[in-house]
Formats: sequence, C-alpha cells, structure tokens
Amino acid sequence: MTGTGDNRARLLALYTTMCRIRAFEETALAAHKAGEIPGPLHVSIGQEGVAAGLCLNLRLDDRITSNHRGHGHALAKGAGVAGMMEELFGRAGGHCRGKGGSMHIADFSVGMLGANGVVAGGIPIAVGAAQGLKLLGSDAIVACFFGDGAINRGPFLEGLNWAALYRLPVLFVCEDNGVAAFTATASVTAGPGVAARAASLGVPGVTVDGNDAAAVDAAASRLVAEIRAGSGPQLLHATTYRLTGHTSTDPAAWRLAADVEAARAAEPIGRLRDRLLAEGIAAAELDGIRGEALAEMSAARAAALTAPWPDPAVAWEDVQDCGAMQGAD
Repeated sequence: MTGTGDNRARLLALYTTMCRIRAFEETALAAHKAGEIPGPLHVSIGQEGVAAGLCLNLRLDDRITSNHRGHGHALAKGAGVAGMMEELFGRAGGHCRGKGGSMHIADFSVGMLGANGVVAGGIPIAVGAAQGLKLLGSDAIVACFFGDGAINRGPFLEGLNWAALYRLPVLFVCEDNGVAAFTATASVTAGPGVAARAASLGVPGVTVDGNDAAAVDAAASRLVAEIRAGSGPQLLHATTYRLTGHTSTDPAAWRLAADVEAARAAEPIGRLRDRLLAEGIAAAELDGIRGEALAEMSAARAAALTAPWPDPAVAWEDVQDCGAMQGAD
C-alpha cells in the first residue's frame, strides 16, 4: 500500500505538471498577444488534470498522440520546454525545426508522436504505432488523446474497430469538455456518447472526473497496467471544461458567464491545491512551485525571441516529393 508520504509526493508531482502546463500556455498566450508568435494557438487551460494524471503513469518508451490542443500532453510526457517554445515562435531550434507550430508539436525522443490539426487525426496514428509495438513484442503502450468532437469523425470508428480486432495496446483518452470548437457536442451527437460507442466495438471504458487529477491518475494507473498486461484497448472518458476560447483569438463571448464561473471554481489546479493544503503542504511551497513554473516559461519565451530563424535553404526538406515540387513550374 502506498504510504502517506508517497501519496503526497505523487500529488505534488501532479500539481507541478499542471502548473507547468498552465504557465506554458499563459506565457504563450501573452507572447501571441504581443505579436511574437505567428498564427493562433489552441490552449487547454482548465484541462490540465487529464494530461498530468494520465502521463504520470506512462514510461519513456510509451507513445502518445495528441490533437490540435496538445501543449499539455507534450509537456506531461516530458517534451523539452525550449524546443516547444521555439516551435511556437517558428524558430530553427523547435522540435519540428520551426515548421510545425502549435498544432504539430512533437518530440519523438520522449514518445510524443505529434499533435494534429485534423480532428481525430491522431487516432489512426496511435493505432498504427500500437500495431508496430505489438509486432516488435514490446510491452510499451500508446495513449491517444482526442476531444469529444472527434467521436463523430470516421477515424474514431475505424481506429477503435482495428484496435479491438487485433487487441492492440492502446488507451484511448477522450477529453470531454462538452464543446466541439464553438458547438455544444450534445447538440450534434446522437446516442449516449463516447463510452457507449466504444463498448459497441468491444472497447471497455471508464468515466472519470477529468478535473480531479488524482482520480485520473488512479483510473489511468489501473488501465495502463491492464493494457500492458495484454488486455487490449481500453477507453478513459474524462469530463472536463476548457476555460478559454477555441483559439487565442476567440474571446469566448458565446459562453454563458455562469457556466464559466462554475467551471473556475472546479478547475483542476485549484482543486488539487486545496487538497494539498488539507494534507498539510504549506501554501508557500505550492506558491513556489507555481512561481518556478512561471519563471521557467518566461525564460523559454525570452530565449525563443532571440533564437535563430530556420535557414531558407531547408524549406523543402521534410516535404514529400520535394524534388519534383522544386522542378515544377
């Protein structure tokens, strides 16, 4: 049984990861507002409990795939902050050499196979990666993050069907924030939802409060262990709420003020902070964790601002059939 000290350490690890995710995205939003980052950002402020609680249970050799809102997933899996910030700034030192930007964050060195600008686009990538791991005889697994809007896309059906048919080591993680871009998901989704759809394909699911990072951690711990032992694919359905607009340019005026206020009262960082205070952790220690996270991200922003731009000579590298494209009229 885990002792009290071990439990506090685990809760502090969750809190630290969530603070780093929040600080990264707040810093990135400020940089975008200042005109330092080209193009809009999709942030996950309010959803940090899912990324932190899930990734705490993954090994370095486990893989993850993400969606267009992938900063938190990448950070929780261990992606380097400097490479992530430079990628947002379009600089040569970015994880994708400044070519991918916010929606295509990746860091293969920690098993982060990439964010994806196509809704549900990460699902078939995760299934393919899991197929490869199984063929290699590895006990590593793949965690696949997607939103509730993705369950109405074809890759959801195709991916879960294939994973169930071949008993692949995939944990499908649905971050259900109740909205697909600007549309309430319930208004465009027939039937009882993601868990029922997964079950109809033979993929068992567990629903958890995604704003309770410790509950996500506990559920993920069990599911990851079962998948690693050969259970086949499973689903973690985490209910949560995104506190910001769809993008960094969306003021979210379409949200009901009462809903936002209720969500702020239940957001994951504040909830875990209250629990840690009740467990005897000093407020000064928690404030210090938050302050360190902000300082880390501020330094990364400053470094990215002075980092070199990509050499124009590499523009066609990493592009399929680039030779043919260069020779085209």
